[in-house]
Amino acid sequence: MKTMILTALLAGSALAGCGPAASPANDLAATSANDTVPATTLPANIAAAAADPARGNMAVTDAARHGPEILAFAGVKSGDKVIDLIPGGGYWTKLFAKSVGPSGHVYGIWPQPYAAEARTNVADYQKLGTTPDFANVSASTQPATTLTAAEPVDLVFTAQNYHDYPDKFMGSLDPSVFNKLAFAALKPGGTLLIIDHAAAAGSAMRDTDTLHRIDPATVKAQVVAAGFEFVGESALLANKADNHTLAVFDKAVRGKTDQFIYKFRKPG
Repeated sequence: MKTMILTALLAGSALAGCGPAASPANDLAATSANDTVPATTLPANIAAAAADPARGNMAVTDAARHGPEILAFAGVKSGDKVIDLIPGGGYWTKLFAKSVGPSGHVYGIWPQPYAAEARTNVADYQKLGTTPDFANVSASTQPATTLTAAEPVDLVFTAQNYHDYPDKFMGSLDPSVFNKLAFAALKPGGTLLIIDHAAAAGSAMRDTDTLHRIDPATVKAQVVAAGFEFVGESALLANKADNHTLAVFDKAVRGKTDQFIYKFRKPG
């Protein structure tokens, strides 16, 4: 099942606007039908990162994925330390790296189950940190029950991966495992930002392995139970036309899923 999903994912990498992704839904449906949301004025560090030629020509991709605006919502500052969980083709990592600058760092972390299915992605990502433009990026592969960096971080970020933790290929882990790991990895006052595909209200984790979706209310309750404070949400990737009944790979909704963006804070 996972092999089939990965094959479909690799075939859809052009639609995602970046390189192949490791997660069954990471980077897959990162575009949104809600492209009319006005961009706020970006902080100087993020505006400079968005314009940096080392990222390539990302104007169209940024317009669809709202990466710069989402970094602004997360509050990414120069000098920040960031964990990018399951970084896929590196779209988010490159934005983070340029936004945090040489005094900051991005830790790209791959749980072993993902790394086993996305060896090419992992190899390409490891090379990224050896280039002058992204020398502040490092990669590691860790057990799914681990999330460690060389130092406490300001932000733990995951896009379209939270819903995978309960699935068989990840060891059927309770998401509380990830939430506790993220809490421990963060500095006091640090941020956890979760983006994922929305499932129907009240469905809890029923659709995580079939539709690759999760009920936003369930995510909020689980993360708050781990000790986080819910800060707020962004509608940048929302799509009211998505009725939450189709798998994210379905042609009718692929690239247009309704996604929630939740921001949490570690007290302190």
